[in-house]
Amino acid sequence: MTTEQASRPGAPVAGEWAPEGDAPPQVDNLDALESEAIHIFREVAGEFDRPVILFSGGKDSTVLVHLALKAFRPAAVPFALLHVDTGHNFDEVIDFRDQLVDRHGLRLHVEKVQDWIDDGRLEERPDGLRNPLQTQPLLGAIEKGKHDAVFGGGRRDEERARAKERIFSLRNAFGQWDPRRQRPELWNLYNGRHRPGEHVRVFPLSNWTELDVWRYIQREKIELPSIYYSHARQVHARDGMWLTSGPWGGPREDEEVLTKTVRYRTVGDGSCTGAVESEAYTVDDVIAEVAASRLTERGATRADDRMSEAAMEDRKREGYF
Repeated sequence: MTTEQASRPGAPVAGEWAPEGDAPPQVDNLDALESEAIHIFREVAGEFDRPVILFSGGKDSTVLVHLALKAFRPAAVPFALLHVDTGHNFDEVIDFRDQLVDRHGLRLHVEKVQDWIDDGRLEERPDGLRNPLQTQPLLGAIEKGKHDAVFGGGRRDEERARAKERIFSLRNAFGQWDPRRQRPELWNLYNGRHRPGEHVRVFPLSNWTELDVWRYIQREKIELPSIYYSHARQVHARDGMWLTSGPWGGPREDEEVLTKTVRYRTVGDGSCTGAVESEAYTVDDVIAEVAASRLTERGATRADDRMSEAAMEDRKREGYF
C-alpha cells in the first residue's frame, strides 16, 4: 500500500480487514495440501543427500510422483523410485508402474521379496501372506542405496498407528520407529537431523484424506491402474472381503468362486488385499462412493491389518511403512 493510498479515508490499515474488492484470493483446500506437499519435497531435496520415493503403483504413491514432478519441473525429479515387490502383485499394477516410469524418464529400483526367499534370508509364511515379509527387503534396499530419506504415501486417516506419525519420522540404525521420539513440527518446520545409519521417513500426504486424494486425482487428471475402477472379476468371499485367485493361491474347498462387479480401494499383496462390490466406473463415481463410506480403505480391504489390534504399529516398530 502506498502512502497516498494509506491517507485515503476508509483505506485499510495494519490489523484491519481489507475491503471486499481488495480481499486476498481464497485458497482451495487442495491447493493448500498441494503446496504443503511440494514444500516438503523441496525441503527434503535441500536437506538430505540420497532420498528415494517408495512406489507401489497405487493411488497414493502415484500422487506422490505427480507432486514430485510438479515440485521440480522443468528439471527432472532428483530422486529414484523404490518398489518392494512381493511377487504377489496385480498384473495391472505392475504394467502401470512400468508405463509411468517410462513416460516420465524416472529411475526405478525393484527389491524382490522372492529373491530374499530364494537365498534363504526370508522364509515363506504358512498363511502365504507376503506383505509382512516386505520389512527386511525394504530395510536392505535402504541400506544398500544409502538412502537418508524415504518418501512414503502414508496418510493419517488410514490407520491409528499412522495417525501417530509426524511428517518427518525418524528411524534408528535398525530402521525401527519409536513413537516416543516424535519431534514437534510447529509452523511447518521439519527436523531432519539424524545420526549415521539412521534415516527419516517422509510423508507429504500425511494431512490428506482418501477423499482429498481422489478429488486431487480428478482435478489433475491423474491416470491410475484400471483396478481402481469397477470391472468384472472372479472372486471368492473370505473374512468379509472379496479375494481373487493368483500366484498367491485361490479359494479353499468351502469357498465358492463368483463373478462380481468390483473395484479395489487400495492395492497391495494380492493374498491379503480385498475388492469391494462397486458400480464406480469413473473418478466422479469413486468420489461419491468414498464420500459415503464410513471405513478407510485399509480397514475395509486389508487382511494384514486385521491380524491384531496393533498389527500396523508392531510392523512399523520393526521398520515397515
